[in-house]
Amino acid sequence: MVLKGVPPILSPDMLHVLASMGHGDKLVLADTNFPSSSVCVGEGGPRLIRADGHTIPQLLEAVLHLLPLDTYVFAPACLMDLVNKDKNAGMETPPVWSVYQQLLDQAEGRRVEMTKLERFEFYKQAKESFAVVHTGETALYGNLILQKGVIPVVPS
Repeated sequence: MVLKGVPPILSPDMLHVLASMGHGDKLVLADTNFPSSSVCVGEGGPRLIRADGHTIPQLLEAVLHLLPLDTYVFAPACLMDLVNKDKNAGMETPPVWSVYQQLLDQAEGRRVEMTKLERFEFYKQAKESFAVVHTGETALYGNLILQKGVIPVVPS
């Protein structure tokens, strides 16, 4: 990508999606195990963007340079919660979640709330999203949904 100020990791398709999204639209950053193709199938489903070979933290940092998060909702970022089997087995909080928190907070200049959705509720929300970005992220429970906000008016 040869544009000033645009992170080169963002493909033309990704830029088009970000520019086309409106206030309240959702973007899924999906890990490599996420059923992106089946979530995006069908009329009116989310657009599928392939970003294989890139991790979610890399893409998240780049996306947050351009995408404002929704300040009209409590939590503009959603994670897929651990399934009960993993919770009962003592699985700890995925380390990648703290990386997401740091990137979100830094980009917004404030604490950004993240909520956790049960696995099948996450899939339902993904099916209702604007786009799903299928990444090469290998971290377990690495999926993330972002809700787009508005660009504040700057007085002239």
